[in-house]
Amino acid sequence: MDTAVALVQAYLHLNGYFTVAEYPVLYDSPDGQVRTVTDLDILAYRFPGAGDVGVHSSTRRASERVTVDPALGAPVDRADMIVGEVKEGAARLNRALRDATTLEVALARFGCCPAEEATGLSHTLLTTGRVGTGAGHEIRVVAFGSVSDTVRPGPWRTVPMRHVVEYLQQHLHDHWRVLRHAQIHDEGLAVLALMEKWGLGLTSTSGDPVPRSSSHG
Repeated sequence: MDTAVALVQAYLHLNGYFTVAEYPVLYDSPDGQVRTVTDLDILAYRFPGAGDVGVHSSTRRASERVTVDPALGAPVDRADMIVGEVKEGAARLNRALRDATTLEVALARFGCCPAEEATGLSHTLLTTGRVGTGAGHEIRVVAFGSVSDTVRPGPWRTVPMRHVVEYLQQHLHDHWRVLRHAQIHDEGLAVLALMEKWGLGLTSTSGDPVPRSSSHG
């Protein structure tokens, strides 16, 4: 898996999303030739009220929830589906994803709406960046990458990759006393966990290393 995609997937997992990464969209032409139109970097789905998956504690009541990262702009009262594009460079959508037909295939394939509804939803999604479905949940386009303060790439939400990494580092640092005992198999999070273990993870706003507790293993 692409490293940037792995980091975004880990970030979405911590925010309560189920994800599918690098999903291929195929085109079967009339002459029988089949080709890959694009790989959808991230498809993610979050139930309303979902939050942090991190640490179960005997002091935390089951009714308490950790809110989703505000940078994602997720609705709090209904389910949320993200069609995400991940870039190491500028946050933008590739040409295939800006094709309503590609989005239509993805929406219909994952059953978030009936096939006959997918056509209209996909066009609205590209125009506004988000759309509600007849089933009551929301679908949004989110671009992850470097973000300029002066250039808006489109109507969709953008999340800086720097923020994604800092969010993951903060989560690991805040819960390291417990997480250091876990076997982390998520490849994006696992690298950052090693950095935390070696004292290379989080830095303060001044750029100085954050003091490490002697309990960090």
